[in-house]
Amino acid sequence: MTTPEPSAAAPPGVRLADQRPAGCPDLAGLYDACGAPVFRLALRLSQSHQEAEDLCHDVFLRYWQQGRYDPKRGPVLAYLLMMTRSMAFNRIEQRRNRWQLVQRWSQQLFPSAVRSPQEAAEADDLAQRVRLALEAIPANQRQVLEMAYYEGLSQSAIAERLQLPLGTVKTRSRQGLIRLRDQLIDERPQP
Repeated sequence: MTTPEPSAAAPPGVRLADQRPAGCPDLAGLYDACGAPVFRLALRLSQSHQEAEDLCHDVFLRYWQQGRYDPKRGPVLAYLLMMTRSMAFNRIEQRRNRWQLVQRWSQQLFPSAVRSPQEAAEADDLAQRVRLALEAIPANQRQVLEMAYYEGLSQSAIAERLQLPLGTVKTRSRQGLIRLRDQLIDERPQP
């Protein structure tokens, strides 16, 4: 039985893997001939036996499904080794990117629970300064700011709860923030 020559356009229902050039061995024969060097390279690059097996499997699977090998460009082993190298580097890069993403998420979701004595003292000092600054601004402005920051309410929700016009809530919020800033700047410790 001869293997059909590849054509420019595949007939409907025919996969690329079915359009192999004449003389192309079956997958089992190709694996027997090239599997050991591909696996050795995969093991060297991935440094894990399980990952090397997975990579070796994926290389042969991709080779067989895509059917992109051109015998005019070199031996099939060189092509498979190039695919192995490329796919290994892609996996290493993906793993590194996933690790960096996990690190960023964990830092944001789980900040370090143990603070140094200096960090604790600075946080306590800042909290005390903010409390004192809040007490120094007018009660109506403080009320709007506390509802916005401590209860997480929007300005329109604050206006609805206090039964005030939205413009009044916005004005109180802005004036309260300006006064709070001025209080905190004046309270800044001198070096």
